[in-house]
Amino acid sequence: MEKEITLRSGTVIHAISRKDADAKNYLTRQTLSQLHLMPSGDPIAFEVSESGSLVYYFDPEKVIEAPIEMWYSPTSRKESFTLESGSVIERMSVKRAAACNYYTEEKLHKMNYEVIEEPVAYTYKADRSMLFFYDKKTAKRLPLMCVRCGKDVRYKKKLCESCYEKEMDIRRAEGDRLRGASYGMDRSKVLFFDLELTGFYDHDEILSITVVDGNGKLVMDTLVKPVHTKKWNRTEKIHGITPDIVKDAPTLAELTPQIKEIFEDAENLIAYGVSTDFSHIKYIYDGEDEREKLHGKIRCCANEFVRYIHEHRPDVQHASLIDAMDCFGIEWEGVPHSSIADTFACRKVWNVLFPNYYAE
Repeated sequence: MEKEITLRSGTVIHAISRKDADAKNYLTRQTLSQLHLMPSGDPIAFEVSESGSLVYYFDPEKVIEAPIEMWYSPTSRKESFTLESGSVIERMSVKRAAACNYYTEEKLHKMNYEVIEEPVAYTYKADRSMLFFYDKKTAKRLPLMCVRCGKDVRYKKKLCESCYEKEMDIRRAEGDRLRGASYGMDRSKVLFFDLELTGFYDHDEILSITVVDGNGKLVMDTLVKPVHTKKWNRTEKIHGITPDIVKDAPTLAELTPQIKEIFEDAENLIAYGVSTDFSHIKYIYDGEDEREKLHGKIRCCANEFVRYIHEHRPDVQHASLIDAMDCFGIEWEGVPHSSIADTFACRKVWNVLFPNYYAE
C-alpha cells in the first residue's frame, strides 16, 4: 500500500484512514457534491479503496461553491451509483462531465493521463453499459513519448534522446557544410555595419553609424543628430551617447546620399541582429523596390551564431554579441555597445563562423 503520492502540482500527500480523515473533518468528493461545493485546491490526503483506486480527501477550508448548474440534475437523470469503496457517484451527461473537467478513462489515456482515482461520475452507453468519468485534475500525467520512434520518453524537441542526437548529427553536418563552404566573396564588397539608437522601436532615431568592409577597413563612422528626439535616457546608459555629444553632428538626411552610395556597391551587408538595424536604415529609401533590394543584401550574423551554438555549444544559453565574442575567445577593439566596436566585433565573429567566405 502506498504511503504517499506526488500530485501533478508537485504536492506530496499521505495515506490516511477514513477514521482519521473524519476526525480531521476532511471531506470526500461525494460529501462536497452533497454540500454543493467544489475543491479549490489539491487533495490533502488519500485512501486506497478495496478496488485499488484512490479516494481523495479535501481540506474544508479550501472549498468553493459549485456552479448552480451542478447542484441538480433533471428528474429523469437524477440517478446514482455506489462504488465498491462505498462512495456514491451521480449520473451526468458527457457534456456536463466535460464542463466539470471529467473524462472517460479512454479519453484521459489519449490525453496522456493515467487514472488513479476512483470514478467521480458515470453515464450509460447506447447498449446501457456503464461509462465512468474521472477527474482530470487528479489523474496522473504520463511521460510524453518521442514523436518519431514512439518508444522512449521525450528528451528535447518532442524527440527521445536517441532520435534527437540523430537529428542533431544531420543538422550539425549540414551547418558545418554551409559554414565551411567557399563563397568567393570580394572583401571590399562585403560590408559590416552597426547603428546606435535613441530607443528600441521603429520610430526611434539613429545616433551613430559605423561601416567596415571585409578587409577591416573603416568605410564610415559618424555620429547622427536626431531630428525629433531630444532625450534618450534609457539607451544613453547603454551606448553613452548624450544629446550634447550629437548636437553638432550631421542629420540622417544629410548623410543619406553618402550611405546610399556605400550600400549601392556592396554585395552583402552584415549586421549582428539585422531586424533592428534594417528596420531603421531602410527609411533612407523612399520606395519599396529600393528597400527590397537593400534587404536582399542583408545577412544576420546573430542568426548564424544561434545556429552554431544550437548545433555545437548547447552550454551557451544566450546569443548576444558579447556572448559570441566570449564563446570564440575574441578580444574586443573598443568599448562594447559602441557602433564602431560592435561592427568590428561582428566582422570577427562572422570570420570565425565562415572561415572560407572570401576569395583569396
